Amino acid sequence: MSQLAWRKSSFSTAGQTECVELATAPDGRVHLRESDRPGDILTMSPGRLRALLDCVKGGRLSGSR
Repeated sequence: MSQLAWRKSSFSTAGQTECVELATAPDGRVHLRESDRPGDILTMSPGRLRALLDCVKGGRLSGSR
């Protein structure tokens, strides 16, 4: 996966070392990683990424139930 073009989150600043990064593979799958752990990569379809982001934005991953 080293040939992927990783993009840093727009919420990350130049001085930060811990950033969320995304890359899109030629087959359309999306790869998600944290820059300080580049070997740990989540791979999903664009629809699954959309669902994950909806959960995060909706506060449904806060850890409290």
